This record gives sequence, structure tokens and C-alpha cells, in this order.
Amino acid sequence: MRSDLKRIDQTSDEDIDYSDIPELDASFFETARVVIPPGKKQVTVRLDSDVLAWLKSQGRGYQTRINAILRAYYEAHAPK
Repeated sequence: MRSDLKRIDQTSDEDIDYSDIPELDASFFETARVVIPPGKKQVTVRLDSDVLAWLKSQGRGYQTRINAILRAYYEAHAPK
């Protein structure tokens, strides 16, 4: 796997083009919040083979995607 880390390391901050990134102004920080994820636990789960194949076909991080899917469901259905 090739990497441009050496070239990137030699790039100065002034040479970075931030034009496509909006500046963070005071209004951003009025609604910003710190989110500290809870700890993780290792578990064994049985998934349908087609579901697992689909998750893996999306690329690296399929376990993170599984967690995100479960978290979204949990947050949508958790008691308020």
C-alpha cells in the first residue's frame, strides 16, 4: 500500500486549501456537544449470512457499522 505520509508531513499549514470547509463560528459552538461513547464489550452474535456478507461488502469497519445500526435503533426506541 502506497502512502503520501512523507509528502503530507512536509506540507505546511499555509499550503492546505480549506476553501471547501466552512469556518466554525460562534453559532456552531452554541449547539456543539461533547459525546463520549460508552465502553465496548466483546460479544458473539449470530447474523444471517446474507446480512453479514452485505455488511462486509461495504468495506472495512463492518463491526462499527453493526454498532451504528444497533445504536440508531436503540436511540429511536429507548425510553425518553
